Amino acid sequence: MAGNEGFLDVGGAEKSFAGHRVLNGVDIKIARGEFVSLLGPSGCGKTTLLRIVSGLMSPDQGRVTLDGKDITNTPPHLRDVGVVFQNYALFPHLSVAENVRFGLRARKVPKDQHQATIDKFLGLVHMSAFADRPVRGLSGGQQQRVAVARALAVAPKLMLLDEPFSALDRKLRENMQIELKGLLRSLGITTVLVTHDQEEALVMSDRVAVMSRGTIEQFAAPSDVYLKPKTGFVLEFVGHSTRIAGTAGPAEGDILAVDTAFGRIFVQAGYTRGSAVTLAVRPERIALGAPPVKDAVNYIDAEVKEIIFQGSRIHVLLAGPNGASAMVETSALPPGLAIGTQTTLWWRLEDTLIYPAEAQAA
Repeated sequence: MAGNEGFLDVGGAEKSFAGHRVLNGVDIKIARGEFVSLLGPSGCGKTTLLRIVSGLMSPDQGRVTLDGKDITNTPPHLRDVGVVFQNYALFPHLSVAENVRFGLRARKVPKDQHQATIDKFLGLVHMSAFADRPVRGLSGGQQQRVAVARALAVAPKLMLLDEPFSALDRKLRENMQIELKGLLRSLGITTVLVTHDQEEALVMSDRVAVMSRGTIEQFAAPSDVYLKPKTGFVLEFVGHSTRIAGTAGPAEGDILAVDTAFGRIFVQAGYTRGSAVTLAVRPERIALGAPPVKDAVNYIDAEVKEIIFQGSRIHVLLAGPNGASAMVETSALPPGLAIGTQTTLWWRLEDTLIYPAEAQAA
């Protein structure tokens, strides 16, 4: 993938609306065949960035290059880009097949290729049996399949997905995520997905770009975004975590002691002594009960406040001194653990994350 880095290259993209800057010099390079998600809260700039790539919006500054060609000022219909919108943007008065044909006509695909192309892509999305049916009578999931077929039929170099699953119920959404990811991978189409759903981004992507306030906070593999969040914002936005306020204490080699309400906790990091910091641990990395050994692990004592059963997972909420709190995710509870009991929590040194204190509010 590294050799194709920059198949889609956005450089220095800036965009403002009514004096409010929405994109702040965004740079991102995406490899040929890669599936990338732009993940972030409403207003972070992800949809604006997608619209700039699609040609539906022009940047105030910056450029967009696709497969070595500068397309910054190229009209949308000449960009070799397919787009599936949140509302699918289908024509309700046309049949399924005619919706796909419309895209072919718009791209001036020769008429003698239309039927074979329609048949091929409706087959790929399992909608062949619905070819002659009007779109208005289809379910949300079926309409989404038609929108995907229409976008793929014009053989785009790049596929853009703008929150395409948001109108679907949870089970159908999860099924469609896996199905669409497999289809796009089999076709080798470079894809950019805009979403605010962290699970969707982690499941579907080769890499995830986490955005905040018009910038990219971290662009990395899903496992790195989750297990090694680069900033306090990424930690906060992607997944749950136990966060513990503390003050950097003495260091021995690369091991830093941090004084917290729970007592002293250790982390591999370099911070100036006396610095205010925030420690964090992902809840599934924390174990309940006394640690088998006390070397290379952190352990604290806390009181069980709540036990939340979630099917295959159980969340245990705990309280420590001076308002400190913790959360553990486990598949089974230790014998005797109940609300109001005291227990020990422990986790490996390498699972301890650290950020400047102000990052928690970022």
